[in-house]
Amino acid sequence: MPTTASGTPFPSPPSEDAGEVIIGLDAGTSVIKAVAFDRQGRELAKTHCGNRLRQRADGGVEQGLEETWDAAVTTLTSLVTAYPELAPRIAAIAVTGQGDGTWIIDADGHPVGDALLWLDNRSSEIVSHWRATRTGPETYRCTGTGLNQSVQSGQLAWLEANQPERLARAATIFHCKDWLYFRLTGERATDPAEALWTYGDYRTGDYSEEVLEHFGLGRYRGLLPPIVDGSREYAPLAGEVARAIGIAPGTPVVLAPVDMLATALGAGVYEPGKRVACSIIGTTGAHLCAREDVRDIVLSNQSCYTMPCVAPGTWVQLCSNMAATLNLEWFLKGLNQLLTTLGEAPLDPDDLLPRLDTALAKTEPGRVIYHPFICTNGERGPFFNPRARAQFLGLSSDTHQLHMVRAIYEGVAFAARDCYHALEAHPEELRLTGGAARSRTMCSILASVMGVPVRTLTREETGAAGAAMVASLCLGHQRDLAEACGTWVTPFLAEERVMPDPDLQNLYERLFGVYRRSYANADGFWRHFERVTAEF
Repeated sequence: MPTTASGTPFPSPPSEDAGEVIIGLDAGTSVIKAVAFDRQGRELAKTHCGNRLRQRADGGVEQGLEETWDAAVTTLTSLVTAYPELAPRIAAIAVTGQGDGTWIIDADGHPVGDALLWLDNRSSEIVSHWRATRTGPETYRCTGTGLNQSVQSGQLAWLEANQPERLARAATIFHCKDWLYFRLTGERATDPAEALWTYGDYRTGDYSEEVLEHFGLGRYRGLLPPIVDGSREYAPLAGEVARAIGIAPGTPVVLAPVDMLATALGAGVYEPGKRVACSIIGTTGAHLCAREDVRDIVLSNQSCYTMPCVAPGTWVQLCSNMAATLNLEWFLKGLNQLLTTLGEAPLDPDDLLPRLDTALAKTEPGRVIYHPFICTNGERGPFFNPRARAQFLGLSSDTHQLHMVRAIYEGVAFAARDCYHALEAHPEELRLTGGAARSRTMCSILASVMGVPVRTLTREETGAAGAAMVASLCLGHQRDLAEACGTWVTPFLAEERVMPDPDLQNLYERLFGVYRRSYANADGFWRHFERVTAEF
């Protein structure tokens, strides 16, 4: 029988007829979604709400805890209001959310300042120092996760040095989904994935005192929340919150894995006996593969993440680059700014992107090399460099803007392959989700760069679906993760696989080496450029 987070057996869920709906709450960086699924994993309804972030001049990127909670409540309330017939049928709510970052509350459960997001760059110098000393390799040996500017440990050290008064008031240090779970249930907890990749030992499955001491953060051990496995434990929805949303008090609330793992699970990263991988190509890029034995975990690149998967004795490794479709958004935003300056009407991206996709399919490939490091806080995978910047190489009078846009697509695909190279992953099939999955041209380019078939899904909300699938396991609807994937994933895999084009594959095989060598030689330029521009 499933238990509450405190270990007490929870009353049996409602009958199948009355409790057949699971809501996946997915708190992204800028949008929070609530998606209702039936027991077969089919989407019934969804709502969303925007969430604002604040960018600071010093490189900080922050978000209000209460604002995020209000957006989550609005999203859930909107779902129940718009689809009132679902309310009495809800069996559980599963919570996932953006990874890394630092969300702090005091003993009374009140926020201690705004959250530092994964985009925050202020800990870069601290992390660079750690990576250059024993701290980097020693902690990597335990966590299996390389240090970068997004990870909470560096942000905590930055807060200690710059805002110690905040830590003096802290009682619990959360990640995003943990904060929402706390507000829904009153339970202070985190999931195994984020707990272990930040401060833990992936072999023992618990926090590591050794890791905390290497970071110089041992004094904060008591502020780390208990680790809760959402596939086995849940907590009841608080009465006041239930009444505000409009559903039954005591409804089970499941703390699902962090969004990248939840999304990968929903997109099919786990299929026993088959070498599949999953790429999430949205604003950022995340590239994951499952390891079915601890001996298969690769620790050769300090830019990778290692996290336990829901299936016992199984892990997922991740390599994530900071910017994926953000590169295309940057290009289109600049185009519209130019049009506006010239007195022309800006282009509607929803109308432009399908036409652009068709045009790019006919555009000559490989005319320009593009490094997709457009994010202002540099790159984190498969290499760490906060100074990294995007660049076009090989421009001439013979190239035009469509060559440049196609190079952006190709650069995003090369970045994906670069991440799998770091993971030493050799999949036989790549499963793609995120905004890029809607682009047939992107799928074709990615298949040819990777040299394997690319398969998308017939649904888009894979993060919410992965979270809901974990809740389904927790409620006992399936015996294990393999059976859950058979219900929640396999029926939603697209029948068609996009195959590599042999000629493109040959071209991209050669260009991939050019792509890697050219950014490997760029650090001197990035350093000098940073010094010069800092003077103005």
